[in-house]
Amino acid sequence: MNQQTLSAFIWSVADLLRGDYKQSDYGKVILPFTVLRRLDCVLEATKPAVLAELAAKQAQDLNPEPFLLRKAGQSFYNTSTLDLKKLLGDPDYIAQNLFSYVQAFSPAVRDVFERFEFHIQVERLAKAGLLYQVTEKFAQIDLHPEVVSNMQMGLVFEELIRKFAEISNETAGEHFTPREVIRLMVNLIFIEDDDILSKPGVVRTIYDPTAGTGGMLSVAGEYLAEHNPKARLTVFGQELNPESYAICKADMLIKGQDVANIAFGNTLSDDGHSHKKFDYMLSNPPFGVEWKKVEKEVRKEHEQQGYNGRFGPGLPRVSDGSMLFLLHLLSKMRPASEGGSRFGIVLNGSPLFTGGAGSGESEIRRYVLENDLCEAIVGLPTDMFYNTGISTYIWVISNRKPAARKGKVQLIDASGMWQKMRKSLGSKRKELSDAHIDRITRLFGDFVEAHEDDGTPISRIFDNEAFGYHTITVERPLRDDEGNVVLGVKGKQKGKPQPDSALRDTENVPYTEDVGEYFKREVLPHAPDAWIDAEKTKVGYEIPFNRHFYVFKPPRALAEIDAELKQTTDRILDMIKGLSA
Repeated sequence: MNQQTLSAFIWSVADLLRGDYKQSDYGKVILPFTVLRRLDCVLEATKPAVLAELAAKQAQDLNPEPFLLRKAGQSFYNTSTLDLKKLLGDPDYIAQNLFSYVQAFSPAVRDVFERFEFHIQVERLAKAGLLYQVTEKFAQIDLHPEVVSNMQMGLVFEELIRKFAEISNETAGEHFTPREVIRLMVNLIFIEDDDILSKPGVVRTIYDPTAGTGGMLSVAGEYLAEHNPKARLTVFGQELNPESYAICKADMLIKGQDVANIAFGNTLSDDGHSHKKFDYMLSNPPFGVEWKKVEKEVRKEHEQQGYNGRFGPGLPRVSDGSMLFLLHLLSKMRPASEGGSRFGIVLNGSPLFTGGAGSGESEIRRYVLENDLCEAIVGLPTDMFYNTGISTYIWVISNRKPAARKGKVQLIDASGMWQKMRKSLGSKRKELSDAHIDRITRLFGDFVEAHEDDGTPISRIFDNEAFGYHTITVERPLRDDEGNVVLGVKGKQKGKPQPDSALRDTENVPYTEDVGEYFKREVLPHAPDAWIDAEKTKVGYEIPFNRHFYVFKPPRALAEIDAELKQTTDRILDMIKGLSA
C-alpha cells in the first residue's frame, strides 16, 4: 500500500467526522488513532507470548517489565488481552475498553497518548456516537511493518500533518522538512566520515533540536543502515509542538530507539539535553520567527553565562531567532580533542548578511568564521519548502575540518538544480532529484571550484578573511560661518578640529586591505580634510552569497533592438491596414 493510498484511506475517516468536528480538529482524532493502529499491528505477532510471560512472572511475584520487553521484541509492550479488532466485539463498552487498552501500554507509549489528549477525543467521539465507527475504520487498515515500512509510515505521518496544517491554516513547514532536503543534509554531514562509519560496531550520536515528527533523525538512521548495517546511530531530539512530539516519540519507539532521548519543550529557553555533546546534528529551525516569548531566559543566559552558556558570541534581533539555533548547536559540539562534531542547519538568507559591524548577527558570523567552523554553505532553489517560497541555505559547520578545508569556506550555488513537482504541496513546487543530490554531494566532497558548461560558477572557495571587513568612521571638520575650522577648547579635544556630525560617514574596508591605504586611495582625493576616528572602528562579517555567483550579461546591441522594434511596428501597421481595408 503506497503512502498516497494509505493517507487517502485515513482521510476517508474525516468524512465520518464532518459536522461533529471542525475541519481544523480532524487531526486530533486521526493522528492518535493512526499511531494506535500502528502500535497495535507492531505488537500483534508477539501478543500471546507477552500475555503468557506476564502471567508467569506475576505468579512468581517478579517485576515483569524487562521480560515483557524481551518477549515483545520492541522497546514497548501492551498487557491488555484486547486489541482494536477485539474492541469491536463489545460496542456498548467501547469507550471504557479503549481506555483500559491504552492504559495497558508501557509508560512511554501512555505519554504519547497523553500528549495527544486522546482521552478528551475518545469522550467527544463517544458523545457524538462516532467512536465505534472510527475505531472500526482504523481496525480495517493493515499497518504491519511488513506491509508499511518505518520509512513509509514516517512519510504518512508527515503527509497527514501537512494536510491538517493546511486546512487549519497553520504553517505546515514548522513541523517538517522535505525528505530530499534531509537526504542532501545527511549526505553532507556524513560524506567525509565514510571510513569511520564503515567500521563494524561503531556507535555515533545525532541530535535535532527542532525535531518535528523526527524526519531528519529517521533519514540519518536509514543512511547509516544502508552504508553500514553494523553501525549504530543513537538519536536525540527536542520538540515544542505536542502532536509532533507524540508522533516523533511513537516513531522512535517503533524503531527501537530510547525515547527518553526525545525531550519536550522549547529548546531555547529550556534545553532538554543540557551539558550533552553530539557527534552529528541536523536542524531546520523556523524561519524568521520572533523569539520574544523566550527573550528573558535567552538574555539572562547571554549576560550571566557568556561563553560558558550557549549565546556568548551575541544575540540576533528579536524578529528572527534562527541564529539562536545555530548558537545552540555550536554549544553542543564535542571538543575537537574528543573527536569533534559536524552539523547541518537550514537557514534563510538573512543570517548571511543581516546586521552591520558590531551587531549580534555579525558577531555570530565573526565567531563562526574566526574559529574556522564553516565548511560550506549550499544555496538551495526557491519554492523547496511547504510554507515558504524564499531562498534557503544549508550551512555545514564542523570543528574537525580536513586539512584541505582549514581556513576556507566553500560556497555552492545549487539554486538552478531542481525539477518541477507533478503536484505542488503548499508553497513547495520544486524538488531535488537523486541526480541533483549526488551532484551537490560530489561538489562538496571534491572541494573544488566548478562551473556550468556556459561558464556560470556553481562552486567557489574563499579564505575565511574574505568575508570580514572594518567599518571605519570618517569625520570632516566643523566650520564656522566664515569657513574656518572650529577647534576644541578643553580637555583631550583642545586644539583639535571638531567633527561635523552632519558630514560624518562610514566606509566598509575589506579585511584583507590596509585601512590607511584604502583611506588614502578612496577618501582623501574627495575630502582632503577628512580623518578616521579610530575609536569607532568595528570589525564586521557578512557572506554576500549571491554576489559571488553573479555573472554580468552585457545588454544586446542597439542595432539589434532597433531592428526588432521595426519588425514589430511594421507588423502592427500591416494589421491596421488589413482592418481598414
